[in-house]
Amino acid sequence: MHESLTASDPERTIEFEFVRATENAALNAVHWLGRGEKEKADDAACDAINGVFDLVDICGEVVIGEGIKDNAPGLFIGDRLGTWRPGSPAFDVAVDPIDGTTNLANGSPNAISVMAAGQQLPDGGRAMQNLPAFYSMKLAYGPEVVKAVNSGLEPITLDDPMETILHRIAEALGKRVQEVVVVMLNRPRHASFISEVRRAGAALRLITDGDITAAVAPSLHDSGIDLYYGIGGSPEGVLTAAALKALGGEMLLRMAPRDQEELQELSKELSEAELRRVFRASDLVRGESAMFCATGVSDSYLLPGVKLTGNKAITYSILMRGRSRTVRYIHAEHDLGHKTIHLRSVHADRKL
Repeated sequence: MHESLTASDPERTIEFEFVRATENAALNAVHWLGRGEKEKADDAACDAINGVFDLVDICGEVVIGEGIKDNAPGLFIGDRLGTWRPGSPAFDVAVDPIDGTTNLANGSPNAISVMAAGQQLPDGGRAMQNLPAFYSMKLAYGPEVVKAVNSGLEPITLDDPMETILHRIAEALGKRVQEVVVVMLNRPRHASFISEVRRAGAALRLITDGDITAAVAPSLHDSGIDLYYGIGGSPEGVLTAAALKALGGEMLLRMAPRDQEELQELSKELSEAELRRVFRASDLVRGESAMFCATGVSDSYLLPGVKLTGNKAITYSILMRGRSRTVRYIHAEHDLGHKTIHLRSVHADRKL
């Protein structure tokens, strides 16, 4: 019975390897906290993630990767994770070794190591949608708003004015608009959005970096955040979608070319309809299989960061599965006198 269950649901056998990977990434990168070396921190996280999967029997392919966008170290599209032994389960993987590298480099909150994965589809199609645009317009809300929309509340769209969106969020949550809390990246491109939120009277939380935690926050019952809105990285949008499938939240996403040059490049491979398409979480992560895990490096809405106390390191992780809607919070204590992590760069275990 146990063998047939795990054979049909290999997520059960490997889900904690993903947690081990983000834990080790956070532990290997936290030493760069506040040192102004975001690329070295990212490289340390990548080394640890690769090191974990070098010992895991899966056929994992990175289909959503970081690094290309900002010319930094990263796990790139097409990179392999796992041993790729014959017969090993095949997964599409999305990874951001450090979401919030600038925050980490500055010693600021809101840096996490994050991965998502989905079993490759039976028809050979990708479990995750790789978007060619660097940035996308995103709007994310939680399960209570989803329930309200399903029960007859007029749907929220990306083309609605901010005031309309805020009134519908407030109605869904049984709040006044003044009680709705919006989180947004503090960027010049968001100046008009920021003004609209303030004019409507809603509360606003501006963050400097790390929009995965911000977009997941409205779906967490104790985050104090009701809505994520704004333009952020497209890869981060897919990672967020995996979490929302487990939490029951929703996201609307549409590609947002940065300038006319990028628009012209995208227009060579995409039609106008494809460029204007609004994706939902189920479009970005397809099928029943969806895992999301993250470990805090510095404190965020999602997770506390790594705590170093004497000869111990304490990590806080979250593991979600879309198929079962299970969300696990994992508090781990690592004895630095004995703790080792496997690094690809040296093909060996190393003490922290």
